Amino acid sequence: MIDRLDTPDTLSPDQLDTKLVLESSRQLSALLSKKRRRKTVSVEIDGEACVIPAAALNMLKEILVQLSLGNGVTLMPVHAELTTQQAADLLNVSRPYLVKLVEEQKLPFRLVGAHRRILLEDVMRFKARQNDQRQQALEAMAAEAQELGLGY
Repeated sequence: MIDRLDTPDTLSPDQLDTKLVLESSRQLSALLSKKRRRKTVSVEIDGEACVIPAAALNMLKEILVQLSLGNGVTLMPVHAELTTQQAADLLNVSRPYLVKLVEEQKLPFRLVGAHRRILLEDVMRFKARQNDQRQQALEAMAAEAQELGLGY
């Protein structure tokens, strides 16, 4: 679940050697960016071979990048259910605003007793839609500024 950085499933940057995290992310990026399209990667851990799906290594690379930037990282399954506060935190909005989105049926939810639960997958889909709409609006504004000769 998404709580705070003191939860056991959240990794904060201060728990790791920042230089090692940065170097590891660079090495993994170089390995994964080679022209060959890999489905798996073999690694050796303490003398034993281990085959890891390339997609999982891409996720590990992103985790290392975020940690090297000083961001904490939490890994959770997409089918996880969030409280309204957790969903609001993830969207960087207030809980009352999130409840309004739920009541306007912009975000699906289910009731557990009197409490709303929202799937992480639905929150992430909503966030992606919001980002797409925001990007389209910015592009429209930039195009309009170009047409008006505003120098943007």
